[in-house]
Amino acid sequence: MKSDHKDCIFCQDNETLDRMMIEIAQLSVSRVFLYKEQTYKGRCVVAFNDHIADLSELSDEDRNAFMADVVHVSRAMDKTFNPDKINYGIFSDKISHLHFHLVPKYNNGPDYGGVFQLNPGKVHLTEIGYNKIIEAIKSNL
Repeated sequence: MKSDHKDCIFCQDNETLDRMMIEIAQLSVSRVFLYKEQTYKGRCVVAFNDHIADLSELSDEDRNAFMADVVHVSRAMDKTFNPDKINYGIFSDKISHLHFHLVPKYNNGPDYGGVFQLNPGKVHLTEIGYNKIIEAIKSNL
């Protein structure tokens, strides 16, 4: 089921997006967001700029640029948080706008060795806490 860009949280920059994420930076063909639910410390989302539903819809050039953005953010997250592993999730079941979830995982941390939860609803930070994480990631982008 493809969504109309008029209903898309990434295209509309609406309050649903603001409740879920904080924009960190614009990249070459995408934007990176900090996911507000921080059970997995440092979790980010990288969303393609245009309303595309699937990787297969991208030209080779755009796909390569988008994947380069994803890797760029992953490397920044690795430098910032030193996780044991970063999980990558691309779903688009409900929000059919191309985006990756980048989820740092830590030994002995939540769901290590298994699938991350999309929204565990357990860890939310103060504005100061979010800003510290954002600034740390930005310093490594």
